[in-house]
Amino acid sequence: MKIGIIREGKTPPDKRVPLTPAQCREIVEKYPEVEIYVQPSEIRAIPDSAYEAEGLPLREDLSNCDLIIGVKEVPIDMLIPNKRYMFFSHTYKKQPYNRKLLKAIVDKKISLIDYEVLTRDNGSRLIGFGRYAGIVGCYNALLAAGKKNGWYDLKPAHKCEDRKEVERELAKVKLPADYKIALTGGGRVGKGAMEILDYINMPKVSPADYLNTSYDHAVYTQLDVLDYNKKKDGTPTSKSEFYNSPELFESDFMRFAPVSNMYIACHYWDNRSPFIFTREDAKSPEFNINIVADISCDIDGPVASTLRPSTIADPLYGYKASTESEADFMHPDAIGVMAVDNLPCELPMDASEDFGSELVKHIIPEFLKPESDILRRATETSLEGGLTEEYRYLEGYLRGEE
Repeated sequence: MKIGIIREGKTPPDKRVPLTPAQCREIVEKYPEVEIYVQPSEIRAIPDSAYEAEGLPLREDLSNCDLIIGVKEVPIDMLIPNKRYMFFSHTYKKQPYNRKLLKAIVDKKISLIDYEVLTRDNGSRLIGFGRYAGIVGCYNALLAAGKKNGWYDLKPAHKCEDRKEVERELAKVKLPADYKIALTGGGRVGKGAMEILDYINMPKVSPADYLNTSYDHAVYTQLDVLDYNKKKDGTPTSKSEFYNSPELFESDFMRFAPVSNMYIACHYWDNRSPFIFTREDAKSPEFNINIVADISCDIDGPVASTLRPSTIADPLYGYKASTESEADFMHPDAIGVMAVDNLPCELPMDASEDFGSELVKHIIPEFLKPESDILRRATETSLEGGLTEEYRYLEGYLRGEE
């Protein structure tokens, strides 16, 4: 089996890699039947010479490879017909901006495996950059709080060499004794964010204590879906009912807003679910939150202050609740917003290392099995041309009808 690591071609450029040189070497040593080729790139966080140092051949033409892997969407003009690809295609939710990409993949008779739908039998995802989205997003939230309130000044994450430098910067963080942070989400993203809060020794407290107890030190709480949502009819419920029928629920987040200074959004949001806080909620005199770090970054959706994604170069903007519009981040009446939608790119070396370790552990062995349910479930298109059975629901999307 020959694996090719493609050069990232999307604009703006992404410096991450699916596998580091050491991980490539680990694979070929463990599986002698596997060869790995690397397409040269001037934009990777890891130079070509580091791959060559591990004995991995550089090759511009990857047409000899059985599997071609990258990180972000592969530009249409870089696709090689009749090949098997694996990358984040951002198509399975019918994203309009990638319809032409999926159509080209079908037309070129390419078999596409999407990282985002590589799952266990129970549906949980096997691989992703979510942990580093949480890590960088939480760091940026603390950076925003320091800047907004004039407490301290953190170096932007993308200007840090690696996570170790990020951690050195965190020594500057000094929050008021009564500061409180509410966090939603318990997956990779939420756990990544909590790594940073734990690193600065901020105690985690229960939602009940968070609401009812005054502390002489900063604290945070992690909210489960039933902490910030409730049944519209007031009847007892369960998490499974919320996940199956979110339309029966309404937000209960506003009970946390009066006692919170910062909100970090790390949840997965279903568009049938209630908004977490609305524009009207943000206008309430009881709404005390002045920093919102929306790592989930659903635009004009469940977090009212997220009007648009922000960028790595300019990660912060303000939301003025009274006018429901964007304002200067430092405006005294504005909620400070951090809504970068490609956070792991700020620490490309660390994020790549973390992602690649999961790829080596969970996915590469699947390619060497006679059959793999994990790969079958994640394969959107076939080498014969067309969608696979599980992705037939994308046919209308492919034709531009939805």
